[in-house]
Amino acid sequence: MSALFEPLTLRSLTIPNRVWMAPMCQYSAAPEGPEEGAPHDWHFQHLAARAAGGTGLILTEATAVHPDGRISPYDLGLWNDTQTAAFRRITAFLKSQGTTPGIQIAHAGRKASTERTWVNRGGPILPGQRYGWEPVGPSPLPFDEGFATPAELSVAQIHELVGQFGASARRALAAGFEVAEIHGAHGYLINQFLSPFTNRRTDAYGGSYENRTRFALEVVDAVRAEWPDELPVFFRISATDWLTEDTRDDRTGWTADDTVRFARDLQEHGIDLLDTSTGGNAPDARITAGPGYQVPFAERVKKETGLAVGAVGLITEARQAEKIIAAGQADAVLLGRELLRSPSFAQHAARELGAEVRVPQAYHRAV
Repeated sequence: MSALFEPLTLRSLTIPNRVWMAPMCQYSAAPEGPEEGAPHDWHFQHLAARAAGGTGLILTEATAVHPDGRISPYDLGLWNDTQTAAFRRITAFLKSQGTTPGIQIAHAGRKASTERTWVNRGGPILPGQRYGWEPVGPSPLPFDEGFATPAELSVAQIHELVGQFGASARRALAAGFEVAEIHGAHGYLINQFLSPFTNRRTDAYGGSYENRTRFALEVVDAVRAEWPDELPVFFRISATDWLTEDTRDDRTGWTADDTVRFARDLQEHGIDLLDTSTGGNAPDARITAGPGYQVPFAERVKKETGLAVGAVGLITEARQAEKIIAAGQADAVLLGRELLRSPSFAQHAARELGAEVRVPQAYHRAV
């Protein structure tokens, strides 16, 4: 039997295989008007194609809990009824193909208000420019040169954001999703609070490890309160900022040791799987990338805490993915760019590994 094509049960939900689709922004939603932030035909075909291709779990792109939390004005959101209704068409189709539908809810923080990646290399849209707005963050530190300085969130605003995450989780459930993932990675708002590199606060949400993790855990509690006990909640984390020393003020970033410690906290607050990525919080971090380069971070969390983990990062081949699962390094692999290139990766992998995977009846003659 192929380990990659064994079902995985989390709480009462059984996901048919371990080939999962990582969230990938499409920058294709309407930036204004009655359909602002709502998925449409592009998003339907993008996600539906991977479901027809045998993917076990599909996570939508980072879906903002508030308009100002979008990475770009063209991102998906889940803050109103129009968006909730539009997602139902997608979740119904994914379920009809045997795929588990999941959503990643997010707030971009200081990395909000940017262009699509193919316009000006995804650079900032500054306040006052068309579709631009003032970003927010734990501290008034711009992401990079040319980016707007974010407004420092007040404690009252932090509490409001926690409620917005909970409200989006409630809408996600109404939209038909079966997995909710909280985006705490890649330098977006929750990651900004976690890391001492970006969190310079001196109140209850900054300074010590306990204070810097407070916002994240409050968000987890708010989402878990809205999510059924029988369904899982994931947390995506950047296991390291890839910083050993910030030469500007001698501050280090979030580390792998922090991640292991935090994974135990997340378990206590009802998180069922840690989707383990890295980086994104410091634009000048030195990252050495290569096939499976982030898998060791997931493996360490799994071995030291027992929490289920997903592995990501340049996983592109069936036997590579099989080895990760069979060796116990992770419970699932999440593919990004490889699923953009090959929507039917799961079917190809099953054929190569001698496993079985669901194929739509209309495609049976191609098997």
